[in-house]
Amino acid sequence: MLLELETSQLVLVDYQIRLMPALHESDAVLQNALRLANIAAALAVPAFYTEQNPSKLGETVPALLEALRAARAHPLAKMQFSAVEEGLGDMLRPPPKPVQGNARSLPKHLQKASAGAQRDTIVLAGCEAHVCLLQTALDLLEDEFDVWVVTDACSSRTERNRDAAFDRLAGAGVELVTTEMVAFEWLRSAEHPAFKTVQALIK
Repeated sequence: MLLELETSQLVLVDYQIRLMPALHESDAVLQNALRLANIAAALAVPAFYTEQNPSKLGETVPALLEALRAARAHPLAKMQFSAVEEGLGDMLRPPPKPVQGNARSLPKHLQKASAGAQRDTIVLAGCEAHVCLLQTALDLLEDEFDVWVVTDACSSRTERNRDAAFDRLAGAGVELVTTEMVAFEWLRSAEHPAFKTVQALIK
């Protein structure tokens, strides 16, 4: 099973100014989060980001925040460790917009289009992997989203905690991927119009 561009949304969790310096391999992790945000922008993937207790941990790291704003990402400030407890699920799966006119008079394929395509595949990365990321991922699974965690864009203060989170997520049915896997599965082909743009972001 490969990622589908048309059904995907990106969620980046808690890449905050006062948190990142304490995390394992934080520079590499942040660079991959930045790549994901830029790839989402290039491919028009809806994006969201969270900030845990921003008055204490600060806002998202400036370079990433700039990329997220360029991607028109939606922010979510939270106090709960799981972003789903703060309404993330409702943001990812908003109620369908009412159809203008008499929908039943439309052809069936247009009726489906007007109902809005669901984007139930969540590409998720963030910090700390064993706390906010883990709890968000498990709650998204419970809400019947397909969850794909980007391992090289995740971290915790210790490698052991990060790896324990990955083990638990895999056992729960989350797909574990890397930034490059996400990029090339979203593209699928070197003939994709955004291939050169995305390739440059990976290199």
